[in-house]
Amino acid sequence: MLEVQDLHAGYGQVEVLHGLSFSVPKGQVVTLIGSNGAGKTTTMRALSGMIRPRGGTIRLNGRDIAGLDSHAVAREGLAHSPEGRRVFPTLSVEDNLTLGAFPRLTGARPKGDVAADRERAFTLFPRLRERRNQLAGTLSGGEQQMLAMGRALMLRPDILLLDEPSMGLAPKLVEEVFRIIRQLKEERVTMLLVEQFAMAALGVADHAYVLENGRIRFQGPAAQLKSDPAVRAAYLGGH
Repeated sequence: MLEVQDLHAGYGQVEVLHGLSFSVPKGQVVTLIGSNGAGKTTTMRALSGMIRPRGGTIRLNGRDIAGLDSHAVAREGLAHSPEGRRVFPTLSVEDNLTLGAFPRLTGARPKGDVAADRERAFTLFPRLRERRNQLAGTLSGGEQQMLAMGRALMLRPDILLLDEPSMGLAPKLVEEVFRIIRQLKEERVTMLLVEQFAMAALGVADHAYVLENGRIRFQGPAAQLKSDPAVRAAYLGGH
């Protein structure tokens, strides 16, 4: 379980997050939605150690991970599939996946069967199996997104952060990404999802938080927010 209390974060002199508090229960999907600049990606970066929070606590399974470097956060069991994919372009698809299991291979996390998990990734993302020996930098945008998600899953994380997984993808690939998210949900993978397609995110999530200017404006069961007139008017294009 992830518990965030009074999280403050930003860049330089600019504070972006002004005291966020939310939780992601084990086995559930929680989504953060809001307009551009609301603080969604900043939240994900603060959770995963890409930026250092200025205040607050981030507890994963009871341990405060706020301020840890990204590699230490990964060892604690948080995997981040970041906005913009950020695959290792000069390494093969298979090597990218294997690197996702690095903390397991070094003994920082329980090793388990890394080869079996790599095969599971290929089953989830059949395109990656076809391109397992191809350099990641030569993949299409959609294939790189699948690789970033597969690499994060190779950690066997306690929680998976998905930041804008559909960004820049064609509609058919967006559908494929959400099919995979639904499948992971059925497998009880704990996920925190930031997604530009708010309706799709609310359709797959259990609970949702709406961010506005670095603060939580609304929260509640995803199905409830999806039908809330104020939320629909402000964030979903409804009336």
